Amino acid sequence: MANTSAKEPQGRHQSKKAAASGWIGSALEYYDFFIYATAAALIFPQIFFPKGDPTTAIIASLATYGVGYVARPIGAFVLGHWGDTHGRKQVLVLCMFLMGFSTVAVGLLPTYDQVGLLAPALLVLLRLVQGFAVAGEISGASSMILEHAPFGRRGFFASFTLQGVQAGQILAAAVFLPLAHYMPEEAFNSWGWRIPFLLSFLVIVAGYIIRREVDETPAFAEVDKKGEVAKSPIVQAFTDSWADMLRVVCMALMNVIPVVATVFGAAYAVQAAYGIGFQKDVYLWIPVLGNILAVLVIPFVGNLSDRIGRKPPIIVGALASGLLSFVYLYAISIKNVPLAICMSLLMWGIVYQGYNATFPSFYPELFRTRNRVSAMAISQNIGTTFTALLPALFAAVAPPGSTNVWFTVGAITFAVTVLAALAAMSARETYRVHMRDLGDPNAVPVDKAEYDRLREETMASARTDRERRKAVA
Repeated sequence: MANTSAKEPQGRHQSKKAAASGWIGSALEYYDFFIYATAAALIFPQIFFPKGDPTTAIIASLATYGVGYVARPIGAFVLGHWGDTHGRKQVLVLCMFLMGFSTVAVGLLPTYDQVGLLAPALLVLLRLVQGFAVAGEISGASSMILEHAPFGRRGFFASFTLQGVQAGQILAAAVFLPLAHYMPEEAFNSWGWRIPFLLSFLVIVAGYIIRREVDETPAFAEVDKKGEVAKSPIVQAFTDSWADMLRVVCMALMNVIPVVATVFGAAYAVQAAYGIGFQKDVYLWIPVLGNILAVLVIPFVGNLSDRIGRKPPIIVGALASGLLSFVYLYAISIKNVPLAICMSLLMWGIVYQGYNATFPSFYPELFRTRNRVSAMAISQNIGTTFTALLPALFAAVAPPGSTNVWFTVGAITFAVTVLAALAAMSARETYRVHMRDLGDPNAVPVDKAEYDRLREETMASARTDRERRKAVA
């Protein structure tokens, strides 16, 4: 790797430890975020809103899910600034504490029958805190892992951020599944749903222990040592990188796929007003199986993006998953459980991961070290905010009792994924650009043959290290 030393920041690169920290931290934090998403679709319409109008209750409950995303751009500005001025490590610990405490508080809330409108008001407030906290997680974790990773392996290591997110969703559903299956419905709706939220107290303890073990990244330490830490990274991000930030906003609209798979799909399948009649515990297995497959696929796609580039997996993943959303929703509409599971495995578990496994490296690579967290956090969270409002829109344009719900929602989903693919097509390729040159629109990528040689050297060195450790053990 001597050939890359002039272009790569020097210092202690904790590639594996940073990836493990990002994985575990993201899994724990998104466990919190996804248990809310599951509860908003399955439980909250019955306990936090008036029972007289089921359609209104469904729309209102899904809207509280979207409210968390409304807070994300605000959190992105604050936490992005913090990550670029105080370091990646500090902002990730802060995110964990905010998320953990707010999620535990949701598990302690009174219901609508107990306190009336105060119940949904408190629910919205805590969802705002959740959204604020999660805004800095992926951008902070992705930047930390990327800046610790060796040249030629950034896509592979950064993909573990999203593998952790998928694992968090599996854990969230895994907690709900036995509760929904084995508890009497009355007990589950009364107090059983609170258990997953209260268990989040473990996040507060585990998150601090895990993330304090990782050093600050060599790239940020280098900028800090040179006195080049930006005083106003947000201003610099908008001044230097507004076009790439706009591209990320559009690409982040790909969040429509998990919204369809895990939020609207759940409400469509199980809420009595839609008349499909999936059992709650049966439906919960559909996204779980898709996520289990995704956990296995993500590192392979991350590695693929190091070989062929970031853009091809994102573009193919966007267009194909958008098309598959039609079939997935149609399978739910005809209550075909085997087909719904197959489509979940294909759409969510495999095809969507072309985007999902690649953006944790592609997004931060578009920006400079001094404003990387701010630029990624702001643009990504603005994009996901738009998509998080879609469940309520879907329920409004395709409400219970309407015909062709699957086609209406599928058409909107596909249109959104096309826009995301076009944004990726317009972006520059980044996988062969050295760390110090990232964010420079005029940076010259390493020649493909030379890049392949350097990447193979990195992988050979890693294999040698593993063999040496085994020999010592």
